[in-house]
Amino acid sequence: MLGIAQITLAQNKYESESRIDLDEFPIKSYSLIQDYLKDAKRVRFYQETDSTKKSYEAKFKKGRLHYSVEFDKDGALEDVEFKIKERDIPNDTWSTIQFYLNENHDKHRIKKMQQQYPVQKGQSTEKTLHNAFQNLILPEVNYELVFSAKESYGFQEYEALFNSEGQLILIRKSFPPSYDHVLY
Repeated sequence: MLGIAQITLAQNKYESESRIDLDEFPIKSYSLIQDYLKDAKRVRFYQETDSTKKSYEAKFKKGRLHYSVEFDKDGALEDVEFKIKERDIPNDTWSTIQFYLNENHDKHRIKKMQQQYPVQKGQSTEKTLHNAFQNLILPEVNYELVFSAKESYGFQEYEALFNSEGQLILIRKSFPPSYDHVLY
């Protein structure tokens, strides 16, 4: 268990996201979500590159929720996320997450929370999309938190993933994208 925590903590996230046009977005991915985009507002498409992979993301607002649907470089669905608030997480789960944060990060501030529906082995992509857009609380749901925590040298931003019971799955330091040009 300690070895897993060491590996988990050693990962860093260097993310770069750039907006793209629909014709640059994988057609296979778009065809999976186009029915869900009918009543959506502020539909945007992105290409995302981080320290480990390249992916595509569609972001939009539907109803009162802000969705993010992520696909791998080949256009296969990876997960569906939407922004949530503390009150949207079951009380027991939230208590477990809070316990972890308080035990491991003296001073922390949560910047963003998302409910995540990852693609499950043996489950169809259509079922994953259906569950996410129905906002069902299921055992496979994860919670992604972006937070900053006080370290000895200042504040560090983290991205943490917790399972439906509030147990930590993954945590990694998050760094801002580097600029390829100088801003004047």
